[in-house]
Amino acid sequence: MEPLFGVVLGLILAVASPANDSCTCATNKWAVCAQDGPGNCTCSLAGSDHPIDCSTLTSKCFLMKAEMMPLKEKRLWRPPHGVSDSDGIYNPDCEDSGAFKAKQCNQSSTCWCVNTAGVRRTEKGGRSLSCSELVRTRWIYIELTHKRRPNAFRVADVTRALTQLFESRYKLHPKYIAAVKYDPPLIQIRLHQNEKPRWDVDIADAAYYFEKDVNNDSVFHSNSKLTVSVNGDALAIEKLWIYYVDEKAPEFCMRQLAAGISAVVTVVLLTAGIGIAALLILRWLRTRTYKKFECKEMREIKATSLEVP
Repeated sequence: MEPLFGVVLGLILAVASPANDSCTCATNKWAVCAQDGPGNCTCSLAGSDHPIDCSTLTSKCFLMKAEMMPLKEKRLWRPPHGVSDSDGIYNPDCEDSGAFKAKQCNQSSTCWCVNTAGVRRTEKGGRSLSCSELVRTRWIYIELTHKRRPNAFRVADVTRALTQLFESRYKLHPKYIAAVKYDPPLIQIRLHQNEKPRWDVDIADAAYYFEKDVNNDSVFHSNSKLTVSVNGDALAIEKLWIYYVDEKAPEFCMRQLAAGISAVVTVVLLTAGIGIAALLILRWLRTRTYKKFECKEMREIKATSLEVP
């Protein structure tokens, strides 16, 4: 009887084990998943109760919040008056939908307004700062360079490979890929999305996943390294830049711009002044040398005329 019981128990464990292993979120390695019924796996964001849909990308706001969780656990306690002036990763405030709240603040009383990509679009201010709306990021420009190679790729092949990458890996509809330009080794990708239907992936989320992939910090559960193939040849990405363009111009204070302009003007004036002073000194030295030479000649002429009988 005991051997039979052992066989049955082994079969149960064998069946249950794959089910537990399959209860993961393919599109978010930071998700916490649990099997709450036969064939039913639910996942939520690490550190919160927000459920996430693992059939598509997780919003950038939720991802940034999840990224901050391990940092909080590993670091020492930070006093509430400590100020962080970083425009990179921060612990954002998110709506239940996953969208960024228009107004973001750090641990102190410093706040700023962001766009739908979570990028700061105003000067930093106090808690009284007003952010009336979440301005949409309509355009995203991605620039990257690949390792130099003897023969450049064909433009059509690069466009096809990157379009397929964004469509298959990041679930982004090709209609949002406005253009792909290739001038070896520079590749430019332009994403355009006026409005985001509920069922479509946001271009900001796709760009963030792509950025994490390029930096070898993939968000996908497999954590596999990004490989891009162009007609069977590997596209080895070296550098990446991402630029965000909102439907409304950013509201940065002109004082910063004025300070930059005045600094440039000061440098130009100093350079010009030094150049003019150098020219005057050279001219003075040349004139002085010429006068000395002229006086010497006159003395020699006078001496010669006195020696003539």
